[in-house]
Amino acid sequence: MSRRAARWVLGLAATGLLAGGIWLRWPQSVPGFDDVRGAYRPSEAFLLDRHGTVLDSKRVDFGARRFAWVGLDDISPSVIEAVVAGEDAGFWQHGGVDAWALLAAARDGLWHGRWRGASTISMQLATLLDAQDVEPDAPPRRSIDGKLRQMRRAWSIEAIWSKREILEAYLNLLQFRGELQGIGAVAWTLAGKAPSGLSDAEGAVLAALLPSPSADVARIANRACARLRAQPDTDDCGAVRDVADRMLAAVQPGRSTARLAPHVAQSLLQHPGEVLHSTLDAEVQRLARDRLTQHIAALSDRNVRDGAVLVVDNISGGVLAYVGSSGALSRAPAVDGVRAHRQAGSTLKPFLYELAIERRYLTAASLLDDSPVSLDTASGAYIPQNYDRDYKGLVSARTALASSLNIPAVRTLVLTGVEAFRDRLFALGYAGITRSGEYYGYSLALGSAEVSLWEQAQAYRALARGGVTAPISLVPRAADDVDMPPLLDPAASFVVGDMLSDRAARVLTFGLGSPLNTPFWSAVKTGTSKDMRDNWCVGFSTRYTVAVWVGNFEGDAMQDVTGVTGAGPVWQDLMLALHAEQAPSAPITPGGVDQRSVQFAEASEPPRNEWFVRGTEVDRIEPARRGQARITSPANGVVVALDPDIPERMQRVPISTAGASPGSRLKLNGELLVAVDEETLWRPRRGHFKVELEDQQGKVVDSVVFSVR
Repeated sequence: MSRRAARWVLGLAATGLLAGGIWLRWPQSVPGFDDVRGAYRPSEAFLLDRHGTVLDSKRVDFGARRFAWVGLDDISPSVIEAVVAGEDAGFWQHGGVDAWALLAAARDGLWHGRWRGASTISMQLATLLDAQDVEPDAPPRRSIDGKLRQMRRAWSIEAIWSKREILEAYLNLLQFRGELQGIGAVAWTLAGKAPSGLSDAEGAVLAALLPSPSADVARIANRACARLRAQPDTDDCGAVRDVADRMLAAVQPGRSTARLAPHVAQSLLQHPGEVLHSTLDAEVQRLARDRLTQHIAALSDRNVRDGAVLVVDNISGGVLAYVGSSGALSRAPAVDGVRAHRQAGSTLKPFLYELAIERRYLTAASLLDDSPVSLDTASGAYIPQNYDRDYKGLVSARTALASSLNIPAVRTLVLTGVEAFRDRLFALGYAGITRSGEYYGYSLALGSAEVSLWEQAQAYRALARGGVTAPISLVPRAADDVDMPPLLDPAASFVVGDMLSDRAARVLTFGLGSPLNTPFWSAVKTGTSKDMRDNWCVGFSTRYTVAVWVGNFEGDAMQDVTGVTGAGPVWQDLMLALHAEQAPSAPITPGGVDQRSVQFAEASEPPRNEWFVRGTEVDRIEPARRGQARITSPANGVVVALDPDIPERMQRVPISTAGASPGSRLKLNGELLVAVDEETLWRPRRGHFKVELEDQQGKVVDSVVFSVR
């Protein structure tokens, strides 16, 4: 080759080297640290309580397992030191590319046939960012073009990122083992702890994963042990191998958060990286979960496995605790016991008595006959029984409700009518009670319909709020409209709440030492379904509504477990804990309610001060006697159906009496109907009606209610 040709070759080579150097060092467009961190999306979605505490999470993206981004200050120094020592010992000194490491890698490859990448942490981060950008035309990482591109991007990253930012992003984006991406996922899944709590041995094991993440446990343990030996005063390889076996042989549950509200997380969380603020309170949620599981465990010898709890703030309607199951004690922990529909038992009775008091059919002092009764229905005779198979005779409505007597409740349903009660329950939010009154029959008074714990808490909260209904919620929302008209009569709601709070009135069934008692004002009702398959305890103070269900998701019966022994103790524990710092006040007496001293004839009940809806007050209660003047037709509580085949103007309802003295009068909805010595056939019209029989002095001696449809 001539001298001139040689100069051309050298010139071209020099130009190529200069151009290559300029190309390598020329700044390349790379995202900023804040952009990368902002674009990061965990595979999990996170549920927060009202104070911002993480309650639970749900995996939404199944492409890779990523937990929340972890700041460098929240990563154990042991992990940082082990990763830097193993992956890039000169990380804190070089500017993105370690020239000496590249030369050493070339020497080992050419002379010894052992090729290695010599990529710095910055170069590896450049590759991770390339993978995020999804650039299909990017050269393969291990090709010369790929290595040059990696170097160029590493220099560009180093130009605008700090070393701490580079290391933080690297540890969050790195694929450690299998689907585990980032220090958060690998720490929680393999070690079962936060990245900040990793030990020296655990940090060494995680760093040892990086050269070959899928290597077997023995190889990873040997590599971790070799790295720890390089540190002073560290030579216990047996302990390191034990840590590697524990971390890699059996994967931990992999929770980045406490598993406090799995059913809520499963229901509400939808999107990767979603952070949802709920109305739940972590402290109340943990309290409810622990008290429920402790009590269910104590009942395990009585064939009890499942339960659910709901705690609601009466003012806001926000749910403070939502425990859907007993967790590990259950055979079906994924079933949500708060939303599941189960037979209501006696928990619907308060709304039945409220309806009867609201419509002036009863007062809290009215006497009801707790004795055997047979009612004719379309499917035959219906003969209700009390839970204890005993009969108490004449009892007041207060005692009948507080002591949960069945037959008086059925008699009350005869007064209100099944259809009217069904309609009231549906309006209260019992959305599953949609069949006709004829379908449910008189057993609706005893809770034959199926309801959910969510519906129970929502309905009882209406009683606690003076009859004002509003949906309860798991997510923050605007406060309930205080001007919303009440669905239930405020006066009747107050009276029923007082009846439910009366521990003396419940003694007849529950005794003195009942778990329904609290040292402050609270109202509560239990319920047990047929064959002891479900039991409930739902009640409220002026501050909180607490609803508890205990049973078995599979539907098998419990053994001698009722609302008092099953759900009741959990309810009491929670009410006491919720009000530990401050006892709630009693409800404010609304307008339209008066209190009066009442005497009961024949000492059927002791005298007391009783609450009355204004206009229904009495001073003395006397049982009706046989042979006294009474209304014989229509029957009390009857539903009269107009015949579509007969013109309405031709249809009549007979109204008659027995034992009435001359001068007595009949009134229909307060208007004079006819003197009793005159026979009458009343022309019916659709609606609800009350017939009253008055004696010569205008005193009502008997009354019946009926409806026409």
